[in-house]
Amino acid sequence: MNIGEVAERSGLPPKTIRYYEDIGLVRPQRSDNGYRAFRETDLHKLVFLGRARALGFSIEDCRTLLGLYEDESRESAQVKAIAEEHLTAIDDKISQLRDMRQTLSQLIDACHGDHRPDCPILSDLSGTPG
Repeated sequence: MNIGEVAERSGLPPKTIRYYEDIGLVRPQRSDNGYRAFRETDLHKLVFLGRARALGFSIEDCRTLLGLYEDESRESAQVKAIAEEHLTAIDDKISQLRDMRQTLSQLIDACHGDHRPDCPILSDLSGTPG
């Protein structure tokens, strides 16, 4: 398969596929003229990477997970530990986003939004009392 076909089948843009090749996550064969020749195994890796990235795993986590995916002697506990660590990070981010939302909502409610120059939003951002 050429890069256009593997991009269509994997759902990833060619630029992303080239990046994954540059960082060693996939290694397509090269024809005599230098064109990439992707195999079914490359397609499966790209689909795997696309799904893992959609779930928010970092490139390094993807590298580790891909290695575990290819290692038939892996222990599922290794995979689970990576997923649990990622879930904890997601939960922490959700908590931070909720706090941010609450603070911003309070600031919006406190702002009159009229012709006056005083603005609790700007006061908060600048660190000065409203």
